[in-house]
Amino acid sequence: MFCVTGANRHDSVVFEQLVDALPDVRGKRGRPRRWPGKLHADKGYDFARCRAHLRRRGIVDRIARRGIERNDRLGRHRWVVERTHAWLAAFGKLRVRFERSVHTHVALLSLACSVICVRSLRWLC
Repeated sequence: MFCVTGANRHDSVVFEQLVDALPDVRGKRGRPRRWPGKLHADKGYDFARCRAHLRRRGIVDRIARRGIERNDRLGRHRWVVERTHAWLAAFGKLRVRFERSVHTHVALLSLACSVICVRSLRWLC
């Protein structure tokens, strides 16, 4: 799942929309959970409204606090995000956005995510 916004917009502006768009959590028997148990985020999301939104959904927030905590405490959780950014940056067209149309950029981003998923399936076989 991804969301495309303008380069001059702060990430926290679409935080609520992204959390609400999360798919059901699957994996265990029975009815799937609607929300994950906790959410890890960096200092860019350290706002009261972000924490309140998670609290309303029953999600424990693991958001680094500005001026108090260092980002390296996110460690292995942050690594997943950075690795995914690196995978997407391997596609030259996505490294710097030159397309004026958001539809073109979303199509290229969707194609890149599909290629990444197919490549990871190849490792499983």
